[in-house]
Amino acid sequence: MHTRDRVSVGIGLALLVGGAVAVGTGAFPAHEASALAERVWGILLFVVAMTIVAELSSRAGLFDVAARVVIQTAGSRSWRLWLLISAFTLACTIFLSLDTTVVLLTPMVVVLSRRIGLDPKPFALTVVWLANTGSMLLPISNLTNLLAANKVAQGSPAQFASLLWPVAVVCAVVPLALIALVFRRELGAAPTLAPNSPLISSGRSFAYAAQLFARRPQLTISAVVVSALIIALLAGVEVWIPATIAALALVAAYALMDRSALTWHLVPLPMIMLTAGLFLAMGAVGSMFVHEAVGNLLAQDDSSATLLGTAALGAGGANLINNLPAYLALEPLAHSPATMVALLVGVNAGPLITPWASLATLLWHERLVATGVHVSWSRYMLLGAVAAPLIIIAAWLALLVQF
Repeated sequence: MHTRDRVSVGIGLALLVGGAVAVGTGAFPAHEASALAERVWGILLFVVAMTIVAELSSRAGLFDVAARVVIQTAGSRSWRLWLLISAFTLACTIFLSLDTTVVLLTPMVVVLSRRIGLDPKPFALTVVWLANTGSMLLPISNLTNLLAANKVAQGSPAQFASLLWPVAVVCAVVPLALIALVFRRELGAAPTLAPNSPLISSGRSFAYAAQLFARRPQLTISAVVVSALIIALLAGVEVWIPATIAALALVAAYALMDRSALTWHLVPLPMIMLTAGLFLAMGAVGSMFVHEAVGNLLAQDDSSATLLGTAALGAGGANLINNLPAYLALEPLAHSPATMVALLVGVNAGPLITPWASLATLLWHERLVATGVHVSWSRYMLLGAVAAPLIIIAAWLALLVQF
């Protein structure tokens, strides 16, 4: 187990013990703890199942094929490559969650940009920013969305998307515009490979994919399972059900074709321990201290000041302690669909400043280090300090138009 994983497990255990003590002493009422467990067990199972699906699909080469099609479709145009990678990142975030996106796509975009002689930093920053800000549209896009789904739209993905799509569009477009402005020189550089290189020849992309599908049955099975999973996740059933079925289907396929892939490392134990600990500990802290305090911070209405204040508190809390506990602490502020959307804007699109603001950012940095790319945290935080307020204000204006 890596050092980071040991730290995650240790922190998770400490938080679980602290929460259990609060329940045992009565400071956190048992019925509230039980209600919290009822809300989150399916979310944790969903995280486990989606991680297994993503890891086995990645091993089959599904995301490599998609990435190669992207780069070959882009040809020799750097801007087109960046836009295609942005669209791919956004789709992966919406349908497979932000953590899955950064784990799978960060090393991929670094390899792609290096192969054609481009600076990987703007591509890598695009992945982490869009993974956070682009996780607004569906309940499955972010754990915070799953927690809020019943309050926002009775758990219906279609209703959730119909309510969130205006701010989702803003939260995707604004960071892309900022990256295009800040990195215009890097994105305007020409690839160093010749235009007729097989790597960037758009005419060969789909033929290459077809050959791989013909040679790798795991790839075909993964593509079918992931496609069916996405359709099922949009159907409105409890998300853990189709995710678990998909994970079991891939595990069964690999048990027949490649048992070496089936290890306990597929189960994200450190992430689950940390997430479960955050749920229990922040539930206890919220019940004992925070809920009453935050309940008096803003007026109980949908005024422009209340919506902006809710979003700002969400972003501030996310950058201070992490977006998941920030959501749990501030949830009592969200007394209506409009304020709930504002809170999601803050905790989803706001955590762009501190490294710990979201788990996705930490996972992204770990993958960058593994690929040999160095990103200065000071520059990251400076860019985020500019981007986060602009994104939140733009989303707030969209909220005012909508509500």
